[in-house]
Amino acid sequence: MLVVAAPPVLLLNLTGWPLPGWPTGEQLWGWVAEPITTGTVTAALTLGAWLLWLLVVTVVVLRVLVRVRAVARWVRRMPLPTPWQAAATGLAGVAVLGTNTAAAAAPATEQPTATTTPAAGDDSREPSNRQASDLEGEAAGVVVPGGWLPRETAELVAATGVLLWLWRRRSYQPGAVVDPRRRDADLAPLPAVVAVAQTAVTTDTGQTDDRTSRGNHPVGGQGRAGPAAAAVFPPGEVVALTGPGARDAARGILVTAALRALRDPAPVVRLITTRADLDALLGPHPPVPAPAGIHVAATLDDALTLAATPPATAPPHGGDRRASPDRLLLTHTPAGDRLAAAVADSDLTVVVVGDCPGLTVWTVDASGHTDTLHPWDGHRMCVLDAAATRDLLTVINPPDTPATSSAPTPAPTPPPRPRTPDQETNRRTRGDTGRPGPPAWRLRVLGGVGLFFQDIPAPVRRSAALQALVFLAVHPDGATGRDLIEAIWPGLPAHRLTGRLYTTMSDLRKTIRDTSDGATVVEHVDDRYRLHPDLDVDLWRLHHAARQAATAVDGRQRAWQAVIDQHPGVLADGHTWPWLDPHRESVRRHVIDAHVALADTRTDPRQALTLLQDAIRVDPYNENLHQRAARLLTVLGDHDTATALLDGYRDRLTEAGLAHAGLSRARRYPAFPNGA
Repeated sequence: MLVVAAPPVLLLNLTGWPLPGWPTGEQLWGWVAEPITTGTVTAALTLGAWLLWLLVVTVVVLRVLVRVRAVARWVRRMPLPTPWQAAATGLAGVAVLGTNTAAAAAPATEQPTATTTPAAGDDSREPSNRQASDLEGEAAGVVVPGGWLPRETAELVAATGVLLWLWRRRSYQPGAVVDPRRRDADLAPLPAVVAVAQTAVTTDTGQTDDRTSRGNHPVGGQGRAGPAAAAVFPPGEVVALTGPGARDAARGILVTAALRALRDPAPVVRLITTRADLDALLGPHPPVPAPAGIHVAATLDDALTLAATPPATAPPHGGDRRASPDRLLLTHTPAGDRLAAAVADSDLTVVVVGDCPGLTVWTVDASGHTDTLHPWDGHRMCVLDAAATRDLLTVINPPDTPATSSAPTPAPTPPPRPRTPDQETNRRTRGDTGRPGPPAWRLRVLGGVGLFFQDIPAPVRRSAALQALVFLAVHPDGATGRDLIEAIWPGLPAHRLTGRLYTTMSDLRKTIRDTSDGATVVEHVDDRYRLHPDLDVDLWRLHHAARQAATAVDGRQRAWQAVIDQHPGVLADGHTWPWLDPHRESVRRHVIDAHVALADTRTDPRQALTLLQDAIRVDPYNENLHQRAARLLTVLGDHDTATALLDGYRDRLTEAGLAHAGLSRARRYPAFPNGA
């Protein structure tokens, strides 16, 4: 204020106004005759001082405007707690106070009996030292590797991952029992972007199998109100996307349109583009096939011709087409006049990636926020890089891979061996005085998760510690700290969570030592965590039985039956950790392989049918099992039961969200049922 206010006051008091009035003709001729005088020099210096003051004022005003605008944008995007979050915070505070009070009043000998009791500040969620961008992304979406997803888009991505595993279960062809370390091509884990979306949905809703659609939202994203609400394209207009996030936003449009087509089974072309535009966004090699709902034309003229064709079906759910456009044209060609003519008197929305004169311009930054003069100003678009988009399109539209039982693998890896004398010496050298885990310790991961000492549940207070136990059970050779961090907290920088993992494992080891007077269940050797080799793990017993069945020469029927007997239930039943699906499906395939192999040895069709029915209970979504059971029922002359079995199977697939017609793959990938 001193710099702005002091100079004009001094100038007015010392020199007055620089130009008290317009000069007369005589004054101009006098200045031409003698330009340098005391008066002219004084006037020039005074005028220069005033101009310098005006420059300072301009800079100050511009800086103030920038700061005010930044504050306004921050206030508009500031993540405020929702009613559910406020209620959860209040309940958490009551729980903490109640827990402390109860602990102080409880007798010293009382021990908790719950095996999965979550403590306040449970580290299965995202740690508190998050970046500002992560907190901002939480307001209306999910920050994933390679971009940002609106909340509803993240829910659809999580549901698509669930559907993909259901489809793999359906199409699997049971065969002979093989080594536990299967090499089935369709047992590959889903991409990291899907795992992060599933973890975010699990954190918010308590489940990943959430295929519920809360309305029919347009291609631009979700319709959730609040800070950083997802952008919605106006129907019947041509919009140009510019800025550093324009291409990422265009990829987000592709993924969102494909997810909407997957959710809604109506055969509506929701997005039209060209092969050149698709290659510009994703790269030409290898070419990415277009999933359902997206039409890839050869040229822009073909795309405009298709766009001019009225849609064959009405808008889904009886919605207003102008409020929720079903068709969108995505291109890089700045043909403003032709595109404007294409949208005239139609519900088509055209999005041009890049500058296009004469169009409505949306400037998109790298995080997806839009900055326009449109009423939709300040919204946020789904943004994805090329790698994340390819991963999501592959999950939405997976390639046709044979889902058959894997062939025998080379040299099966032996089960965990007891500690050698050298390892025992190294352990004592490190100063670890914990005793080896006695046989009284038992870890159950099939049909539920629990750690038991002498058949008494041991308290595992942190859900992340429980998850680490299951992760180490499916990796008997151990895992590094980075492996555990990437599995338990997907999508977050591993170097920021090393302390969190150390705290989790230290608390777990302390609980175990306190329960059994110093026993060791989890070892940390050479920067690798692993379960003690002497620990009784039911999953290891099942793997051993499967290995015996694969290599047995005599008594193979007993070996197959042993595999069946070692399977009390689903791996980590009741938990929805994204990394768990491949291991859970591998165990399930061992068991149904054993049922089928044992059924093939039965000469009595009724005995074989009983085994197949048991296998169907293990995996009620497998098509091959139902076909085998229906053929046996037909052989036994029970045609009505065979028909009822197949009809019930179709109903189950429809309820789960799998498109099904005549026990054959009617579409390239399953669609969501109506209302889901």
